[in-house]
Amino acid sequence: MPGKGRGKASREEGSVGLGGFLGGLGTLLAKLGELAETGGELHKSGELHDERGKVRGVYGFTIKTGLGGEGLTVEPFGNVRKDAETGQAVVQEVREPMVDVFEEKDHVLVVAEMPGVAEEDVHLELKDDILIVVAAKGEKKYRKEILLPASFSVKKMTHTCRNGVLEVKLAR
Repeated sequence: MPGKGRGKASREEGSVGLGGFLGGLGTLLAKLGELAETGGELHKSGELHDERGKVRGVYGFTIKTGLGGEGLTVEPFGNVRKDAETGQAVVQEVREPMVDVFEEKDHVLVVAEMPGVAEEDVHLELKDDILIVVAAKGEKKYRKEILLPASFSVKKMTHTCRNGVLEVKLAR
């Protein structure tokens, strides 16, 4: 029966409603407290599927603490964004890849996860202390502006991309 199925779905959604949200928020706050004390990272991600099961949206974030005295940073990734006018979640065509920046003594290493792309699909642009990563292959499209810890020269930048993992090395 159509009404019965609909009622069941709304009860399930209701159980994840405000109580589920507040429970999830409490868990997140507990994890943030642990991170503040010990330093580290917290990753959360998910996918949105269409009625045929095809992935239409990817969303997530990484929370990092204790990095060089900078405190707490939140790095979003995916292609689900909040619409500025309506406040609703919108699936965009371009995904923001998950990125990590590692500071080493003689270089900075940027690692970006972009499943489905190869080295020839990647375009990099360096403007002082901002690295812009753009990649596209078929339906997979990525873009991210990454704030670097210092300004770098394009002449001292090298990169590789294997199995959808981009590594950009910026020599000091």
